[in-house]
Amino acid sequence: MDVISVIRTKRDRGRLSDEQIDWVIDAYTRGAVADEQMSALAMAVLLNGMDRAEIARWTAAMIASGERMDFSSLARPTADKHSTGGVGDKITLPLAPLVAACGAAVPQLSGRGLGHTGGTLDKLESIPGWRASLSTEEMLAVLDGVGAVVCAAGDGLAPADKKLYALRDVTGTVEAIPLIASSIMSKKIAEGTGSLVLDVKVGSGAFMKSLEDARELAATMVGLGTDHGVRTVALLTDMSVPLGLTAGNALEVRESVEVLAGGGPADVVELTLALAREMLDAAGLKDADPARALADGSAMDAWRRMIRAQGGDPDAALPVARDTHVVTAPASGVLTGLDAYAVGVAAWRLGAGRARKEDAVQAGAGVELHARPGDPVTAGQPLLTLHTDTPERFDYALEALEGGFTVSPAGTGFTPRPIVLDRIS
Repeated sequence: MDVISVIRTKRDRGRLSDEQIDWVIDAYTRGAVADEQMSALAMAVLLNGMDRAEIARWTAAMIASGERMDFSSLARPTADKHSTGGVGDKITLPLAPLVAACGAAVPQLSGRGLGHTGGTLDKLESIPGWRASLSTEEMLAVLDGVGAVVCAAGDGLAPADKKLYALRDVTGTVEAIPLIASSIMSKKIAEGTGSLVLDVKVGSGAFMKSLEDARELAATMVGLGTDHGVRTVALLTDMSVPLGLTAGNALEVRESVEVLAGGGPADVVELTLALAREMLDAAGLKDADPARALADGSAMDAWRRMIRAQGGDPDAALPVARDTHVVTAPASGVLTGLDAYAVGVAAWRLGAGRARKEDAVQAGAGVELHARPGDPVTAGQPLLTLHTDTPERFDYALEALEGGFTVSPAGTGFTPRPIVLDRIS
């Protein structure tokens, strides 16, 4: 077996055999296949796809590259959630402690920023002292004591995916449906959760731009989970506009705390509750009321315990960027368009994301929104505030926002898309 023949097979639109898949995943994990070679294979997969059997075998090979976790010792049923990534998608932050406050255990293994989309771990690391890396023993202790943990997957869990995930981020192969599905499901199946809710984003700010592609991805992942004994359901949710009013690391943490305090943007609250209900239902806790847990403060209590358990200080001041730039409305009227992708790229260019897998991110960088589509605006009023520690980035970020928002004459009708577009089970 050699990597060139594997690349050529997929380049020429052939079907990879089980033996080829098993070999290339194992060889890449061991370092016998170079990054540039796996990059070529990933691009061939992006362009030519995989059939369901190939994806299933690729996922199984990723799982087999490492260990599997076991949460059977916990007294609570386990439920996890995964988002395919979006702009302003801070939902994990209020969701994990909310579901824990309702009686489930949430072993949330999260990732870093990928392209123009933010990473949950990058956001939480803006909290002073908070640690993303926990041993299996520490993770189980936090789950047992708090009910929720948000951390990085350990080196032993699907190590093939850890290498490939970082590579996809910097080689233009993030959007490949087979690689997205296998990446997500290899970690989630190896993680050992009893049930899983998938938040598959749809729209300009998502990797899936169309409902058809999103349904394909959701159905692929639901099938992979079900075949491995994990009760899996997927919600298709809107990502044509940013979620909430912030895109950035510390900015999104601040907004998440507002939600846990009983406030926050309506769309963030709506999606948090929708996903919480799905997770609790999948875990067999049909009578739990997540709305009450938000209102009575128990979700906030669980958040504070979770942050402290991972070394963070929930009362510490969050980082603030040194420089800001305000983008104003060019005319009076109604804001009828605000492109999620444009905002995500702007936040990325300001320092909230990374261009190379080894890059650091700025905790305070990002974009703050002062209006949402459907809102009336006046010429000269602030629409967006850009935040960064490196003001030379402003021009580059402003380029990304050119054509990214639309102000229409007063009286123009506007019908927002619903947050939840479909459900796949």
